[in-house]
Formats: sequence, C-alpha cells, structure tokens
Amino acid sequence: KTPLQGIIGSAELLENGMVKQEDVPRFVGHIRKEAQRLVTLIGDIIRLSQLESREVAYEKEQVELLGICKRVIARLEHAAQRRGITFHLAGTAGKFWGVDQVVDEIVYNLCDNAIKYNKENGQVTVLVSETQEQVVLTVEDTGIGIPSEEVERIFERFYRVDKSHSRAIGGTGLGLSIVKHGAAYHKAKIEVNSTVGEGTAISVIFPKS
Repeated sequence: KTPLQGIIGSAELLENGMVKQEDVPRFVGHIRKEAQRLVTLIGDIIRLSQLESREVAYEKEQVELLGICKRVIARLEHAAQRRGITFHLAGTAGKFWGVDQVVDEIVYNLCDNAIKYNKENGQVTVLVSETQEQVVLTVEDTGIGIPSEEVERIFERFYRVDKSHSRAIGGTGLGLSIVKHGAAYHKAKIEVNSTVGEGTAISVIFPKS
C-alpha cells in the first residue's frame, strides 16, 4: 500500500491548495514516481502468479544464455554506471531448451539485485558455463553479502536482507521470488554462496533438455 499512500497524500495536499505554486512540479513528480512503483509492483505480482500457477503455456525454444546476458547487461548499464559498478561477462554460448522471456527475467533480476546490493564502484561478474547435460548461470557481486541464517529466506516474497535501506534501494522485493519460480519452471537448481561484507554469488543450473 505504500505507493498508494504516497499518491493519495500528495494528491490531497494539491487538492486542498496546501502546496506552494513553485512546489507543485515536485509533488506531481512524486505522484508519477509512486505510480510507476505501483505499476512495477503489480507487474511483478502478475508475473509471479503466472509462474506459480503455470496458467500461461510458454513455448520452449533453443535459447542462448550468453546472448540473453548481453541483452540484460545493456539494459542495466545506466543503473550500474550511476553507482560506478562495472559488469564483466564471460563464458560459452550456453544453449538449452527454455523460455526466452522467463530466462531473461531470471538474468535481469539477479543482475539488478547485484547492482542494488553492491558497494559503490563495485563489480558484477556474469559467467555462463556448461557441460554436456547442463548450462550454469552465475551472477557474482562485491556487495554487502547475506548472513548465513538469512540465505534460506531470500527467495521469499518481499523479503529483504537490508531492511533499513529497502526504500532507498528500490525494487519490489519480488525479484528473487521470480528467479525461484522461473528456475522451477525450467526444472533448474539454484545455489547461493555468500560472505557478509564481501559479496554474493548465485548460480542457476539449467538442464539442457
């Protein structure tokens, strides 16, 4: 309800003439920003619902994981640059049978988190590796890390490791839930390795068939 409360509060002040004329653009901008947060949140909830219920029948095709990673990194480059974070991408093509849109969302949410929970001027390493039977995506950051007792909970809806800065960090708190259900859709496994204060590496292991 937080975005709605922000929208309603600003709208009421404007409606009652309690905002100075020179401050109107700032309040209107706040309403737009909160409305966009709400649209993003609703979109994530819908995607999560679709993945959980499998109500959408996705067509599987031969996807190339390295190409998807390049596409995602290009979309996130601006957000990374704002914090001085550098992306490093390496690996093989990583072809397997999957759903391009869902794999894209898995990569996007892992990389987006790696930016948000990283340190200023940090690094995000994206690695694609494969064997005859599986393709592995690993996204590693140089960020705040996750306490061992919280690792089991990070894929829960709305769960955040750094609760004190959740609003400043942004996002909906649903990114890793989408990763979890997207991986389950592909019968993929997830592994998490993290050290507090040093960073986190999350791997998604996709079967090739």
